[in-house]
Parts: sequence; structure tokens; C-alpha cells
Amino acid sequence: MSSTTTDTGDIAATGGAMPYPKRWAAAFVMILAALLDMIDGSIVNTALPSIGTGLKATSADLQWTVSAYMLGFAATLIIAGHLGDRYGHKKLFMTGVSAFALASLASAVATSAGMLVASRGIQGVAAAIVMPQILASFRTMFDGEDRGKAFALYGAIAGISTAVGVLLGGVLTDWDLFGWGWRTIFAINLPLAVLVLVLGLKWIPASKDRASAGRINLVGNLVLAAGLVAIVLPLVQGRSNGWPLWGWICLASGILAIAVLTVSEKKRGIEHPLLPTSLFRKPVFSAGLLIQLLFYGGMSGFMLVFTIWLQTGQGYTPTQAGLLMVAFSAGSILAAPAVDPLVAKLGRIVLILGALVMAGGLFWVRRVAQDSAAFHTGAWPLVPGLFLAGVGLIFLIIPLVNTILSTVPGRLAGGASGILSTAQQFGGALGVAVIGNVFFSHADKGLTSAITHAGPWAIAAYVLCAVLCLALPRKAVGNQTEPAL
Repeated sequence: MSSTTTDTGDIAATGGAMPYPKRWAAAFVMILAALLDMIDGSIVNTALPSIGTGLKATSADLQWTVSAYMLGFAATLIIAGHLGDRYGHKKLFMTGVSAFALASLASAVATSAGMLVASRGIQGVAAAIVMPQILASFRTMFDGEDRGKAFALYGAIAGISTAVGVLLGGVLTDWDLFGWGWRTIFAINLPLAVLVLVLGLKWIPASKDRASAGRINLVGNLVLAAGLVAIVLPLVQGRSNGWPLWGWICLASGILAIAVLTVSEKKRGIEHPLLPTSLFRKPVFSAGLLIQLLFYGGMSGFMLVFTIWLQTGQGYTPTQAGLLMVAFSAGSILAAPAVDPLVAKLGRIVLILGALVMAGGLFWVRRVAQDSAAFHTGAWPLVPGLFLAGVGLIFLIIPLVNTILSTVPGRLAGGASGILSTAQQFGGALGVAVIGNVFFSHADKGLTSAITHAGPWAIAAYVLCAVLCLALPRKAVGNQTEPAL
């Protein structure tokens, strides 16, 4: 889309004949911010054992260290997009990056597990403020082929961020720069965030035209956020508290709050509801939503327990654990070029195959882990399983959102994309809670026993994904959508 620039770096949302001249410089800055946000979702995994030792954290604290980020992200994502439309994407982007830097500082100096969990939640909120502004700005700054290139670059960064985060978390923890240990994984965000802010002020354009966002449903967003937290809270805390009555009440209240919000929005005739009932009546969308939940839940939950098993159970250093995860990334990177041609020929069969291959890869890893009860396992027996899991992941993740949204009417595409992105983060938090609970409930019998019992939950998630993929259209129709957040 073309734009008109001024001395202050403003850019109109529409109109004009010349594209913004510094659009690729602005894209570089925004992608750097996106990389920071995405990496922070996984960088903590390899540092968890060190964090547990340093802060005397409980198993629930470790789960919350991961889940708080995802929940903060999920609870804020939808309203953040509306705020950007109303107040300007650059303003929200800069605010989010600033908040992310401050939350990173709080994480780096945390003196208790509770302080770390709270700051991680704020990090997730800040990340959710930043991410929608990036994609919205890309739509404004770029048009045609350039827009496709910008979104493709964003997708590539998203694809490698998990592996980069796991590896970087291990290396920084082991290097122990300035004697900071695991705190370095958060402290490194500060100079990078400052760089983003300085360059962002200079290069990122501010939209002159504001979308007509209407009245922001603040109460609805708060109810949605509270409902999501109420569902995850008892799942994380329940085991250590003996599954008390308040936990079941909290869980039921969270589910009820989301259901009431959905019905209330329909009855009130809200123009842009947070949870459009018309979407959930579509079998394809409902099945796709469940696939998102299961996919990210299985991955996040398994990566949590696998990392703890590697370091605490098998004696891997954080760096060694991070390097082993390169096998997972290698599978995704090498398989990625084949995905689009295969989807064009085979349609949803590729997604089914991806889910089954990922289940097979995790089954391989679990089997090797199970054998380690008799002897210490090296890295190489784990590599084939991780590689297969990486291949399966990319076969499922690349075509999933477009396949789901291909059957959604254009007027609902934005809301559907937001719901799918929220499901992605909430599914991750839910997976950490459920699979983490299974793992820690068997940890007293040894971590090998723990991962042997936890593994089937992640494997079952992907088998169920394969079954649910049968409800998706045989072939996606319509234009390729932009990447999910």
C-alpha cells in the first residue's frame, strides 16, 4: 500500500503514489523487536533448573515462569490490536517495547520466584502490545510483492525463534557473564530494547489515519483475561495444594466466565465481538481452534519437562541441552521448503502427516528416555526423534492458519486470526500446566519415570490433532493470510 511521508516520519494508511522510503529499515527494527518477544517465550526453558536453584523455586513456580508469559500474551493480544488502531501503531509499538525492557529488568533482578513470575507476566503483556503493531505496520508500509517478502521474513524469524531462544538461554546461563548466571537471559534484552527504541523513533512511520475502531470493549477483555487465568491457575497450583475445592471452583468459574462473555456479546449485538459465536458454529473453525490448543500445548509442555529431564536427570549443562535442540530446528528448517508444494498437491493430508510425524518423533524421544532408566543416554540416540518432531512441526504449523481461515468470511478474518493467536498462547500455558503436573507428580520416583509418564500426554495431543485435521477442508481456498502472532 502506498503512503505519503512528512518530515516527522508520518505515513498515511492509504493514498499517495510513493511507498515509504525507509520501509525496510523500519521493518528491520520491528523484526528485531519481534525476535526479542518470540525468543523470550522459550529462552527461559533451558535456564529453569538454574532458576529453581537460585530462587529456591517450587515446581509450580517453574511452571508459572513459563505460563505467566504466555497467559499475559494471550490475555492482552486482542485488545492490543484495537488500541493500535485507535491510538496509532507506532505509539503502541514504542510503549510495548519500553514496557518489555522494564519487565526484563525486573526479571533480571528478581529476588524471589513470585517477583520473577509477576515480571514474566508483564513481559507477556508487553510482547502482546508489540506484535499486532508490527503486522499492522507491514500492511501500511508495504504493498504487493514487498508485503509478501516482509511477511515471509517475519515468518522465518518466527520459525527459528524457539530454537534460538532455547540455545541462547543455555549459552548465556553457562557463560555466567559478570556472575549473573540465569539473570543474563533477561538482562540482554535491555541494550537490544534501547536500540529498538532509538532506531524506531528515527525510522518507524506513524500512521496519520486511524481506523474506526469504535468503542473498545475493556470489560470484555478483562473478563476474557480473568477467565483464562482462572482456568490455568488451579491446574498449576492444584497438585501442590492437594487439589482443594477452591481450585475446582476457580476452574469452573473461568470456563463459565468465557461462556457468559460469548453469550453476552451475541445478545448485546456488539459489532466486533471478542468471541464471535458465528465462528464457533463453523465446524472447520472449531476443529482448527482445538488443533491450535493441542498443538502448542503439546509442544510447550513437552519442551518444559524435556529440558528439566535433560539437565536435572541426565546431567546436561544448559549449553549442551540447547545444542541438542538444534536437531529439532534442523528438521523444521530442512523440511520447510517442501511444505507449500506438498500442500498444493495434497491439501490437509500434509497437516495430518505433520501431526503424526511429530507424535512419532516424541514417541522416539520418550522411548530413549525410558531406556535411560537403566543407563545414562547420550545425545545421539535422541537426535533422530527430535529431528522428526521438527519436521512434523513445520508440516503442521505452516499451512494450519491459512487452512482454517480459508473458510472464514473476510469480515470475520481479523477476529478469527486474533482468536487463533490467543488460542496459541493459551494452549501453550495449558500444556505447561497439564503436562508439567503429570511430570512433577511422578518426579519423586525419578525424573526418568516422570518424563516416561508425561510423554504420552504430548504424543496423544498430536494424534488427536491428526484426527481433528480430518474436519479441515481438503484444500485451502482464498489468499494466503499473514502469519499468526
